[in-house]
Formats: sequence, C-alpha cells, structure tokens
Amino acid sequence: MKKLLILAAALFVTAPAFAQDGKQGWQVELKKLAFDLTNTEVKHAQDYDGFSDARLTSDSQTSVRGAWDSIADYHARHFVWTNQLLMDYGRTKIRPIEGEKLVNENADRILAQTGYTQRLWKVDDFLGGFEIGPFVDLGYQTEFTKPKHAPRTRIWRGTAGMKLFDGKYLKKFYVAAVGEHDMTYDPDSDKLAWETGLELELPVREGVKFKTGALFRDYLHSSHKRSTDLDWELAADARLDVEVYKNLFVAPFISYYTAQGKYVGPRGENVYVGVSVSFNHIFHEAK
Repeated sequence: MKKLLILAAALFVTAPAFAQDGKQGWQVELKKLAFDLTNTEVKHAQDYDGFSDARLTSDSQTSVRGAWDSIADYHARHFVWTNQLLMDYGRTKIRPIEGEKLVNENADRILAQTGYTQRLWKVDDFLGGFEIGPFVDLGYQTEFTKPKHAPRTRIWRGTAGMKLFDGKYLKKFYVAAVGEHDMTYDPDSDKLAWETGLELELPVREGVKFKTGALFRDYLHSSHKRSTDLDWELAADARLDVEVYKNLFVAPFISYYTAQGKYVGPRGENVYVGVSVSFNHIFHEAK
C-alpha cells in the first residue's frame, strides 16, 4: 500500500501532459435531483378488522426519499480539479391502528469531497475513449439525523490511486488506497483500506440511458478495534433514465448494499427497488 502511494506521488510530479487535447474549463452540473413520495392514509381500519381487503385494514404510512448529486469540476490542460456534493435521505413512517408510530430510515448520507486528477494519457479508440491518470481525493461523510441507538457518522476520508475517467461510456474506473479518520465513536479511530469503483453510462435509444455504478471497499487495519468495525462493504446501483420532458426523467432503479462486520457472523444486506422522478441540468459545460 505504501508503494502505491509513492507511485501516485511520483506520477503527479513527473507526468507529461499527453492528454492536452481533452475538454477544458468548468463543468458545473446538477447530475441528479430525485424525489420519491408515497402516502397511504387508512381511516376506521379497526372497524374492518377481519375483512380480506388490505385497502381497508392496512396501517397508514408515509414514505419519502430524496437524492441530490452535484459537481463543480475544473478541467485544465494537465489536470482536473473535482468537487462533489452528494446527499441521500429516505424514511418511512408507519402509523398502526393501535400502538406507537414507527419511523424507519432507509437512507441517510451526506458526502462532500474534493480531488485532483492528473491528465496523463488519453485513449481515443477503445471503449468509446477515456483519460487515464493518478488522483487524490479528500472527503467528509456525515448524516442528516443521529440514529436512535448510535452516534452520528463523522468520517474524514483520503483516497489516492489510478483512475480511468471522462469517457463516452466509461465515466470512472479506479483502484486506490484509502485512509480514514473515523470520529463517529470515542476515541477516534484511524483505518486503512483499499477500494475500487466503477461508473458506466450506456445509451439505449434517444432519450433513454442505462446508468450503473459499484464501489467495493476492503478494510485492512484499524487503530481501535470495535464491534462496529466492517471487514468489507459493497454498494451497487443501476437505473434506466427515460427522458419525459427536456431534463425531466422517470427512472426505474435498484440499489444494493451489503457489508460484513469483522466480528459479526452473517453479512448485512439492503435492497431498494423503485421508480424515481429526477431532474438534471448543466449550468456550465467544459469544452
């Protein structure tokens, strides 16, 4: 892992600018603003107890989920300076006929990160073309609300590695070393991991795009051993963006997350399937 960091640093210093003919300038974009809302209101359900029609006997509930993904990237001749703000929040409130209300959060994440990527090489005739270079990222991850039985997530994360990026189809593929300073629990913990990630965007027909991405992170070391430490985690998603009007999309999607705790037997899983209404807009495009 140390050799990887030394190699990345050396490439930053010595890398020739072979990718000077790529796009340049600011790329400011709202990549996704999505919102899902469902509400079921059932009245006098207790009077219909025993009826077979669930529309009369079910619990009232409200489910809401929103997502925001925006970037402000600067493309220069020799490098790209990236900035991203990603927010995702979802919750379901169940109001049973009798008893207390139940509230479950199914998503809660805020991720802000900035990074530098060296534009080292440009490939034109393979997989639609892409650029290659070493990169470093610094990010901070937290949550909107504090969980009931756990502290709020607070993690500083630094990443360094090699990346293929800004292709026609291949938007990102990288392998990197990761260092985390986890302030979620007391005392703070420093962690070391390796990580790989992928983002693809494939046109299906006019107005329809298939988008998919995945991230795998494997933890190698932690300065403080805790029962909540992860051994590894995997997140993947896929969506089919169908344009219905200008930059307004309807997108069926599936999101999958699984993780293995270091000191837990079975691995945890979360699968979220739905249809989203989303909007995107390019405020300024790099040329």
